[in-house]
Amino acid sequence: MELQGQMLIGHQQVMGKSGGTHAINPATGEKMEPFYGFATPDDTDRACVLAYQAFDAYRQTTLADRAAFLEAIADQIMAIGPALIARAHLETGLPVARLEGERGRTVNQLRLFAQVVRDGHWLNATLDSVLPERTPPRPDLRMQKIPLGPVAVFGASNFPLAFSVAGGDTASALAAGCPVVVKAHNAHLGTSELVGRAIQKAVIACNMPEGTFSMVIGAGAEVGQQLVAHPVIQAVGFTGSRNGGLALVNTANARKVPIPVYAEMSAINPVYLLKNSLSQQAAQLAQQFIDSLTLGAGQFCTNPGLVLLEKGAAADQFIEAAKTAVAAKAAATMLTPGIYSAYASGCDKLQQQPQVSVLGKGLPGSAPNTACAMISSCDAETFMRNHALQDEVFGPSSLIILCDDMAQMLEVTSHLEGQLTATIHADAADYDEARVLLHKLETKAGRVLFNGFPTGVEVCHAMVHGGPFPSTSDSRSTSVGATAIDRFLRPVCYQAVPAALLPQGLQDHNPWQLMRTVDGKLKL
Repeated sequence: MELQGQMLIGHQQVMGKSGGTHAINPATGEKMEPFYGFATPDDTDRACVLAYQAFDAYRQTTLADRAAFLEAIADQIMAIGPALIARAHLETGLPVARLEGERGRTVNQLRLFAQVVRDGHWLNATLDSVLPERTPPRPDLRMQKIPLGPVAVFGASNFPLAFSVAGGDTASALAAGCPVVVKAHNAHLGTSELVGRAIQKAVIACNMPEGTFSMVIGAGAEVGQQLVAHPVIQAVGFTGSRNGGLALVNTANARKVPIPVYAEMSAINPVYLLKNSLSQQAAQLAQQFIDSLTLGAGQFCTNPGLVLLEKGAAADQFIEAAKTAVAAKAAATMLTPGIYSAYASGCDKLQQQPQVSVLGKGLPGSAPNTACAMISSCDAETFMRNHALQDEVFGPSSLIILCDDMAQMLEVTSHLEGQLTATIHADAADYDEARVLLHKLETKAGRVLFNGFPTGVEVCHAMVHGGPFPSTSDSRSTSVGATAIDRFLRPVCYQAVPAALLPQGLQDHNPWQLMRTVDGKLKL
């Protein structure tokens, strides 16, 4: 498929006329063709109006038709073939194998949401029967969830497929019955165009309303703010920086009718190495830690940016092994020149902090935009006094915190901001301490894992990819997993509605064969 440099607004391909840009090959620093024009305010408005016009028809599609539409998107993405991987590789510097895996994740989450839609559990269909003999009488009451309305989705820089144009936010919003307007990320415009055209083809092939999907391009602040401020947009999905996420939250809250912004923003994802586990496998844990830290040039939102352990011989052994492991790691190309510049600046700032020691660095790189891994260390008192040490350095940098004992480790935990993940390494002899720590970490993170490392987010029913602020703007939600659909729904109660007018999910004969709660009892 030849790239045209165009936005996708409904069924149309549109060349933006408000300036523009090229994608950049981060490995060479060279501009890549074609030129992509930026959306005018009229373009953004057209995409939003089409989404609004499509909403009523799209939300009334049957569960089977909507599920088939999601599967058609997955099929169209796979039909692009090697060209998608080749373009994504050039635009991001990510390895081909990594991108092939990410493509698999992208289509699998579309198919997961197709299954979720068919199952219908997300409707939360609930029926309470009329009680005419009660004083006062209870009317017939029925409840189900309905979609919020058009959703604005912002493509992420670090996942050009799985958190981008057809990523989890788009898949879950479409599954809920919400049309989507995507703002493509300028770091991978060609990749976005290819995937956007795949969705556009699926919209047409499945006879969905024209405004079910659109994709606009533009300078982040300008077009992004226009999208969030547009009165027909009813929710926002965002993955990116804390500053960017909070700017969208502020715009959404300043609207005449405020709307929810589900922003995944900033996390350092602490890893706790409890003493018995550490004493038995210090060198092994150090290698696993460095492997996780440098995976994908450290450009995962679940990167292990903080490690906590108790002082002692095992801690010394871990640090020496980590220094050896990081020294062998080659520099890796980062996603964009801007991300590389921010990483270098973050590392410089960290090295300038008082009482922070640089323990080791990876091999230097000679190519443009290549990040050299770095591990640093300080004691617990220093960390708790200096809030700047909690700032995320997006890339392969991590800070090791040396604690006097478990009590101090728990004290450090109480000072932590909200996180996407928290990890505990423990064996059976550590369980008493691990139990106390787990209880604390439940309040700090959206996912707590044992004896592993947090890079890698499974797409499944039980996954939570969210957490307390600032990891996300709304700790009650997740951007990965089946329950991500809940972000774009709201409950409606139907009181004494005539049977002929009830939604299908609430009709007595249950035509969709849903699992429902009837008079307080779950009915399969």
